[in-house]
Amino acid sequence: MTTLALLLVIASGFTHSIWNLFAKRSINKDVFLWLINIPCFILLTPVVVDWFMNHTIPLQGYILILLSILLQSGYFLLLSKAYQHGEISQVYPIMRGTGALLVPLLSVMIYNEELSVYGWAGLGIIIFGLIRIGGFKLNRALLKDRQYVKGLMFAFGVGLCITGYTLTDKLILEYISPLALLGLCNIGYMLVLTAPALRSKKIREEWRSNALALVVGSILSPGSYLLFLYAMNLGPLSHLSPIREIGTVFGTLLGILILKEQQGRLRIVMSIAITAGIIMIGTLG
Repeated sequence: MTTLALLLVIASGFTHSIWNLFAKRSINKDVFLWLINIPCFILLTPVVVDWFMNHTIPLQGYILILLSILLQSGYFLLLSKAYQHGEISQVYPIMRGTGALLVPLLSVMIYNEELSVYGWAGLGIIIFGLIRIGGFKLNRALLKDRQYVKGLMFAFGVGLCITGYTLTDKLILEYISPLALLGLCNIGYMLVLTAPALRSKKIREEWRSNALALVVGSILSPGSYLLFLYAMNLGPLSHLSPIREIGTVFGTLLGILILKEQQGRLRIVMSIAITAGIIMIGTLG
């Protein structure tokens, strides 16, 4: 894995945590997510059209593209629900941790990639840290808390979508460029988010309250995944995907420092553990 791939993934994780913080603080999650994707939709739709007019893609490529669009669209729908029902420092580690666990395991099986003993150990540390940060418990008291259970289920759903589209996009990059792929997925986002956003009738209120966050989010949201797409062309997915979970560390710290969420000491210790696991994968994986 090249140094450039490592830097791209770290930058991807950091920018991802920032725009997710903005999404959590928004008034209406559907409206916020819809608005931050409009600029990318306007800018990249011509890129998508130009790409398909000048390139030939086999049927397998179209099937994979459709699957990725569906999974990415599901990601945004479930992400909105997860933040409506759970704290960012709770649901963010769970949805990222699901992908962090499943993507390397499936990458080894599907793409014949390898992780060393140190790499698997680092992955184990990351997963443990993510679980502890998320406060994952299944006792009777919490199971009676509908808000907690809903947040948990939506977070797992997001994690499964992340796993699916990450593995799929690795294959799609054999047929189209990262920029065209991002534009295609953005079209899917607009298709699923437009109706809920318009029905809410809170577009003006969201803009008045969070204009700066919307502008920054419109850059960081597509930019975060674009950085990761470019990184996927430079290194094995089984290594890159867990390293991207550095975003969980940033997200946890932001949740504690800015949103004043609880259990700060435990979550900071686990963030250090996650960072150690990421370093193990990045250097010895």
